Amino acid sequence: MVERSIYRSIKFALPALFIALFTSVAFAQIERCPYIENPAHREPLSPHVKERMIELCIRDTKKDFEELVARTEQLAKLTDEITASFKENKELSGEDREKLAEAEKLLDKIRDELRADDDGDDDDKKEPTSVVEAIEMLSKNTARLVGEIKKTTRHSISAVAVQSSNTVLKLVKWLRFTN
Repeated sequence: MVERSIYRSIKFALPALFIALFTSVAFAQIERCPYIENPAHREPLSPHVKERMIELCIRDTKKDFEELVARTEQLAKLTDEITASFKENKELSGEDREKLAEAEKLLDKIRDELRADDDGDDDDKKEPTSVVEAIEMLSKNTARLVGEIKKTTRHSISAVAVQSSNTVLKLVKWLRFTN
């Protein structure tokens, strides 16, 4: 008899626990939406208004992620152009240096979106010894960055992407200010 009452208690308590857990997760997601203000400061929002605000948040995060992917693809295109120009001319031209400056600006935006900081912790600790080596490293690390960004979702942040963006930024700066 006692075993049945324990079983019944568990049978009803477990689903209630799961419902409470998932409800708190849903409220936590709503709280992170910038469109929904703190309800303590004003009247409660209707369910339709909350739903629309959440839809706006989802749309904005999708748009932000699409912009991140577009920026990394644009960075890859710039890197390919710089690499091709360097192979043809055997030196960096003024136009290449302008492209490097544009790449640096793109990298700053990419790193902001990835919430990256300059912690000085790099996988590739060695600095390039020549422009040829720096161009090769730039091409390789940019491809790595683009690959990582395309593998992630808008809900995640890749540590490899952050690390690659830091490495690419250091290489771009090295190329801009060397020679």
